[in-house]
Amino acid sequence: MSLWVVMLITQAYLIRTGRKSLHRSVGKASYALVPLVFLATLNLVHFSLKGQGTGNATLYFLALMLNGVFAFVVLFGLAMYNRRDSVSHARYMVCTIFPLFTPVTDRLIFAHFPDLIQIVPVLDGTPLVQVLGFLLADVLLLTLIFWDRRSKRQTQAFAFALTVLLIYHASVLTFYKLSAWKSFAVWFASLPLS
Repeated sequence: MSLWVVMLITQAYLIRTGRKSLHRSVGKASYALVPLVFLATLNLVHFSLKGQGTGNATLYFLALMLNGVFAFVVLFGLAMYNRRDSVSHARYMVCTIFPLFTPVTDRLIFAHFPDLIQIVPVLDGTPLVQVLGFLLADVLLLTLIFWDRRSKRQTQAFAFALTVLLIYHASVLTFYKLSAWKSFAVWFASLPLS
């Protein structure tokens, strides 16, 4: 994930400084990095499930991590699909960071804003501070949509990315209640992955 963030920053810098050829070369590395991020996340999620059972909190965190990496892959896929449309491509690439917000926002909240913990919902005794990360991502995307419209850009990338994120957020907040998700968790935990 750290490499992904470094790549995003590097790619933006290369475009800004007019080095499109190098941008394309570095971009090709994403075809190897994204599958590694996906597989590493699957392995981490699988390892995290071991011995956890299928309580609500476990099912919630399964949806948080697993659905988050799927949202990341969808946004990356949209960026690659639109690679010839530089405006949409750049916007989708920026949006790949949004499904990754909660690991950062969770740590910041627990370390520096503990009073916020009191206002979030609780599941099986666990405060769901991720909802604040979701809210921040959604507000930032709404701001980008407004900025895009105001500057008369003709792209729907931010709006579509917000739709992907809202589906992701809704899945995290609801899947743990579904018996089908519990069955999936049992099946996934039984796989010989980690």
